[in-house]
Amino acid sequence: MSPRSRAGAVILLLTLVALGLEAKGQAVEVAFEPAHQLTGGQFEYTVKRGDSLRILGTRYGVPVSVLARDNHLPLDTKLEPGMTIRIDNRHIPPAEMERGILINVPQRMLFFFETGKASGYPVAVGKPSWQTRLGSFKVVRLARNPTWIVPESIQLEMEENGEEVLTEVPPGPDNPLGRHAIYLSIPGYLVHGTNAPLSIYSARTHGCIRLNPADIEALYPRVKVGDTGEIVYRPAMLAVLSDGRIFVEVNRDIYHRAADPVLIIRRQAEVANASARMDWKAVAAAASKAEGIAREVELAGPPANAP
Repeated sequence: MSPRSRAGAVILLLTLVALGLEAKGQAVEVAFEPAHQLTGGQFEYTVKRGDSLRILGTRYGVPVSVLARDNHLPLDTKLEPGMTIRIDNRHIPPAEMERGILINVPQRMLFFFETGKASGYPVAVGKPSWQTRLGSFKVVRLARNPTWIVPESIQLEMEENGEEVLTEVPPGPDNPLGRHAIYLSIPGYLVHGTNAPLSIYSARTHGCIRLNPADIEALYPRVKVGDTGEIVYRPAMLAVLSDGRIFVEVNRDIYHRAADPVLIIRRQAEVANASARMDWKAVAAAASKAEGIAREVELAGPPANAP
């Protein structure tokens, strides 16, 4: 059996097991092939006036606690212009495609693929009480300076909160869609900008996918009507790179839907035939911290049973 056939057989077997567990009401994660690339990188950033750890975290897709720890700073540090901040915002795409949009809810990341290569953007997703719907979609419309047609469900929430009930919001600084909107075939769902950039890289929306204004401006001209995509829920991921390095990324299970992250990573490692080359203590540490950043976990030397 070829490696590709063997991998497909493993995925099929694990899918059948997962479906059986799902029928019993247990949390599961269907196996999927590991990624072979990362987005983001490790770099130094020179602080500008008005920057804060929170602003940098939302802009680059890094938890504020990780930024503070990696730079040996208290969480409440006031950043001064000219300071140098080390940033590591490496992320693992939860799957791969030739072209399209892939949104991973617990990761709070959107990946756009062109010719198989992914670009990553931090996003805001649905809050636990108003969860983002999963599934496949197509891009059905693109709009600059969109008018927000307020859904009835949000109008009802406005009324319950004692707020002015709006039916639509014209383009401008008060429009929560920002200056660009990508309409999806999932009814009522958009990928859009925002007038509240500090909400990015969080779970705070009514289900839609919200990007930093600079990111949606960069993404918008690359997207075409008819592009396909998928919204998935995968807190734990494995990447095996072409140079032999192995990374895992574990995010918080914000909707409490997933299986144990180490089990998920073991499934992917079996598909990639990478288990013997991995430091499973490092994997367990990454799972425990759930920092949402890709961490290198291959063994420093050859496997213990290697000749």
